Amino acid sequence: MDLFENLDCVKICAPMVRYSKLPFRVLVRQYGCDLAFSPMILADSFYSSQRARNSEFVTAEDDRPLVVQFAAKESIYFSESARLVEKYADGVDLNCGCPQKWAAQEGIGACLIDNPEFVADAVKQTRRKISNLKFSVSVKIRIHDDIRRTVDLCRQVQSAGVSFITVHGRTRTQRGEPVNLQAIKTIQESLDVPLVANGDIKSLDDVAHVREKTGVQGVMAARGLLENPAMYAGYNITPDQCVRDWVDISLSRGTSFNTMHHHLIYMLEKSLPKSERRLFNSLASTSAVLSYIDNYLVKWQ
Repeated sequence: MDLFENLDCVKICAPMVRYSKLPFRVLVRQYGCDLAFSPMILADSFYSSQRARNSEFVTAEDDRPLVVQFAAKESIYFSESARLVEKYADGVDLNCGCPQKWAAQEGIGACLIDNPEFVADAVKQTRRKISNLKFSVSVKIRIHDDIRRTVDLCRQVQSAGVSFITVHGRTRTQRGEPVNLQAIKTIQESLDVPLVANGDIKSLDDVAHVREKTGVQGVMAARGLLENPAMYAGYNITPDQCVRDWVDISLSRGTSFNTMHHHLIYMLEKSLPKSERRLFNSLASTSAVLSYIDNYLVKWQ
């Protein structure tokens, strides 16, 4: 992907179930996000069902560059799903990082880091089927307790033709523990393809710190962007204009009230006093949200 050749550090919006959909991707692009991922999509249903394709994958002309992330346990579903989105996106990503129990039971997500042969085959088969040489085929992983196993995995997928690798610097069983930057640095120094660091990116200072400590070519944020979609533009909390931009985008793109409201709850978490947060979180209609923003938002910024 040309982004890794042209930018010193690519700033990425992570795949987030329910949250990293088209309207939110449009918003973060306005505030310094270089690349956005779709939410994780189950490749088998996407390949098999037109209904699933219509509901799970929505994009637009201003939604680029875009990587579509799939979860898969068979190479055929990942590679064929990639072909289906090739004309409408800039790359696909294989999810090997979801730590949820249900994912492991389905044989997808983070359990795949223990099956490097499959991950490499999925990348290889997909690369063979994609005609656009600039179309990226990437993987997102978690680390092993023994970092040598992670390095071996990454080297195998590198040999298979992966475009870049995203590493969440925690193991499958870790949740709130600090991200292992030394592990990410070790992986970075072992590869020739670009590496993206994921985990605990909550400010532009964090971007610079992780870049300095690991040497990665990109960073990926999830909750940090949910709480502050303008984070990559250097804001410490969500600015008033970003809130208003989100409301405008939501209304113009037909975003449901629940989605619009949930995003605003995250965005205003650090701006509003506790009593005001309780009030805002209890609002039950678009008109009530719009009235609150018009009457009170500037007061609390």
